[in-house]
Amino acid sequence: MLNWIWLGMITIGILVAALLGRLGGENGIVEQTFDLVKIGVMGIALPLSAMMMLWLGIMRLAEKSGCVAILARVIRPVMRRLFPDVPDDHPAMGAMIMNMAANMLGLGNAATPLGLKAMQHLDELNPHKGTATNAMCTFLAINTSSVTIIPVTAIALLAAQGIADPYAIVSTSIGATLCSTIVAIFAVKFFEKLPVFRIDPAVTDAEPETEETANDEAPSEKEPTLRPFGPRTKAAVIVIFVLFAGIVALEWFPEKRAALQDSLGLGEVVAQLNADSKSLEETDAGDPGFWLRGVRAVSVVAIPFVLFFFTAFAAIRGVRVYEEFVEGAKEGFQVAVRIMPFLTAMLAALAIVRHSGTLFLLKSWLRPALDLVHFPPDLLPMALMRPLSGSGSQGVLVELLTNNAISDTLKYTAATMFGSTETTFYVLAVYFGSVAVRRTRHALIAGLCADFAGVVAAVAICRVVFGA
Repeated sequence: MLNWIWLGMITIGILVAALLGRLGGENGIVEQTFDLVKIGVMGIALPLSAMMMLWLGIMRLAEKSGCVAILARVIRPVMRRLFPDVPDDHPAMGAMIMNMAANMLGLGNAATPLGLKAMQHLDELNPHKGTATNAMCTFLAINTSSVTIIPVTAIALLAAQGIADPYAIVSTSIGATLCSTIVAIFAVKFFEKLPVFRIDPAVTDAEPETEETANDEAPSEKEPTLRPFGPRTKAAVIVIFVLFAGIVALEWFPEKRAALQDSLGLGEVVAQLNADSKSLEETDAGDPGFWLRGVRAVSVVAIPFVLFFFTAFAAIRGVRVYEEFVEGAKEGFQVAVRIMPFLTAMLAALAIVRHSGTLFLLKSWLRPALDLVHFPPDLLPMALMRPLSGSGSQGVLVELLTNNAISDTLKYTAATMFGSTETTFYVLAVYFGSVAVRRTRHALIAGLCADFAGVVAAVAICRVVFGA
């Protein structure tokens, strides 16, 4: 299916560009396509490799210390129903859980490397290399529709444009993503049973064993003996949690942190550090309220906590933390190189569709139908662009937020749509490209069903919360 969609995007985009005179020139599809594919490699793939090195190193520490296995056991009942083909004790379970948790907290930089690691583990269980398994499709569907507690980027854009109470979209985003996630799960489980999406062993090509995979399967060095999970380990874990609970409290109550800084004589130091930068409390986002401030505090502390906890826990368990981190980080650049061709192919098609004028024509043609179902036509570019391009949909959102002719309700709705949906085509290209999956089966249609549910839910919920 993805083959035909990719071909259709390029064909329709070029025909429309020729009709509208947008083949060449500064804003034509040729220049924009070249610029975007260059950004894809230099601005996305290479920076992603650095993030991959960091998070895959941390992930290896989590696996070696047994922390991933513990997480998998805790959420085993739910994960067993969603992924019946994945063994309970397989590393894929822990990687998927950590990816979902990162997505819920809005930690995009951490979520993507963890998701790529989960996809690699799922590919280890794949008997038909190059073809997506049911578990892969389910994971991608959940990933593209993940419940989001704080849509950080959307809130920041609302605040930057001076929209009152930007944190108001937290509740609407949670509601919309809950709807999209439920639809994603039902859709992926329904489509996997259809004959058209069943795996045909006769047409799947087993991936030949390469020197790299042979080395992966070769016996590794003798693992260090892990210390038993005794009273000292439990005490150390409790101390870490108490320490970071205190840090969360300082983020939750900034006035208490300021008082503590003054009591320690650090007020002048903090003032000098913040002289050339704007601190979190000085932004124009307004006061989010007591509970939302607490959720935001957890999000701010989450990444430092993960980095420290898994490293400290592994050290307590007797893991050689530096050596194991480096071993895990080695995989990061290799993954980035593998996804470059897939990313380039998808970004080229997206650039042609976006800059040819195709979306503008669709908006004009569909306006009567949209009025009939009471869908705001001004939000159609966001609904169409969001599954295609993250930067493109962000540009659409900024245009809507700066348009004084659009009501605040539509601006809240657009921000909720942005925070409640995912760039499905980009996610599929990156995640499946990392394991060389070319036959994506029902992953795309399930992801688009989730996007559609998220868009409809965002419009309906915002109409109730903010008024028509």
